[in-house]
Amino acid sequence: MRVLPVALEAVLVELDSLEEVLALHESLREAPLAGVTEMVPAARTLFIGFDPLVQGGDRIAAEVARRDLTPRAQGPARLRELPTRYEGEDLAEVAALTGLSVAEVIARHQSQPWTVAFCGFAPGFGYMTGGDPALDVPRRQSPRTRIPAGAVALAGKFSGVYPKASPGGWQIIGTTDVPMWDLSRDPPAFLQPGDHVQFTQARGKSHPVVLPMPETRPAPAQGTGFRVTASPFPALFQDLGRLGQAGQGVSASGVLDRHAFRALNRMLGNAPGTPAIELTGGGFAFRAEETAVIAVTGAPCAVKVNGWNLGSHAPLALDAGDHVEIGAPLSGLRSLLGVRGGFDVERIMGSATRDTLAEVGPEPLGAGAVLELAHARAGAVEPALSPPELPRPGETVVLDVVMGPRTDWFSPETVAALSGQLWEVTPQSSRVGIRLSGEALTREDARELPSEGTATGALQVPHSGQPVLFLADHPLTGGYPVIGSVASYHLDLAGQIPPGAKIRFNPLAPFAEILSRGSK
Repeated sequence: MRVLPVALEAVLVELDSLEEVLALHESLREAPLAGVTEMVPAARTLFIGFDPLVQGGDRIAAEVARRDLTPRAQGPARLRELPTRYEGEDLAEVAALTGLSVAEVIARHQSQPWTVAFCGFAPGFGYMTGGDPALDVPRRQSPRTRIPAGAVALAGKFSGVYPKASPGGWQIIGTTDVPMWDLSRDPPAFLQPGDHVQFTQARGKSHPVVLPMPETRPAPAQGTGFRVTASPFPALFQDLGRLGQAGQGVSASGVLDRHAFRALNRMLGNAPGTPAIELTGGGFAFRAEETAVIAVTGAPCAVKVNGWNLGSHAPLALDAGDHVEIGAPLSGLRSLLGVRGGFDVERIMGSATRDTLAEVGPEPLGAGAVLELAHARAGAVEPALSPPELPRPGETVVLDVVMGPRTDWFSPETVAALSGQLWEVTPQSSRVGIRLSGEALTREDARELPSEGTATGALQVPHSGQPVLFLADHPLTGGYPVIGSVASYHLDLAGQIPPGAKIRFNPLAPFAEILSRGSK
């Protein structure tokens, strides 16, 4: 067992087998540790997030070292059947890799039920294990840019079904029409950890998987709320995120600049988690169709009402008919728009957050959208705030970094190169992550890393050697090594860094295991 640092609020427990991971996960569910906020099991690791005011990495390491890792006897499991057409692009290659005929590959895939060990990668993607060991095949050397929804695939000891069209490197052996993710179901994920899955031979012609759309709410009456007149860049409802959904492969997501979000709701007298609209870039505009009080925080920008620039970071009273334009940030990247009493927006899985990677949450707002107002009870409106000093293109931002969990996959020279150079933020950045450009980081350890839980702020290093700094919409699990993670107190700042700015990483301390017991 090894316990490795991930961030100021997370550790990664590395174990010898998936069976030990599941045993530890079950032990911590049966007898939970105070302050643990999230657990993400993976092939050989358990990601544990915690509240640092309640818990600490050293104490978690000491506790998990005492837990019994003997695999538990499993009770009765739910059996799920997945009719499959074995027509996948990699079926013949899998046969060649295993030394079996195509018919034998199909027969062995169906010979016994698989078990959903954990979920990750995408909402509804279940990592299934316990199949025939002869089907243990490596990922493709060159991942595909697009794998269709419903693709049944193999990688290592796992089988899985892609819930939506996405890039991927697993070996595709067939397709199923059963939707893996459907927001009209409760829970939306068809497969849950612990389920048994029996693959069977499907009959008839293959049909693309069509994911049912959630029921839409009736259109609002004319003359209420705000009507969007321009939205050239993504305008997304956000709140503090949807916690506790890791079992379905759904990350928390949430607003990128939490300090600005909390300041916005205090300024408007709203409850702390009242949803707001996150704006990236300028040009968003709307017409008020009733009286309201609004405010804009985050990246400072011009806020024009009927052509008059009244500025951001102050409450603004609107009358019906007023037209509001929110300009491009003067510094930073993302602004937040809120209204006193809140917006009447649908919560999906308990949150109004739009997760752009998982495609969960209210749709992005375009021209013509109507923003209904909730008119919730609110307190006093607070006075104006001083706009924050945020980075501009060409400026350098220093971000503190916690080294780990996979720092030891890189040479000392490469680790030094992380902090010894300036990294430029590229225009390909998004809410999923900041893509960086600089002198490539080369891996000393060339092994394939089994997917493991990742934290917001993680610096993942893909084959290109150009790091990606994960933001709120990052995948729940990742298969590239994470050399370090940005300290949580700098994540709001990271979410405000515009393309063209530069980042210098400042390691808080050298990488060191929290606990090492037995073999790696």
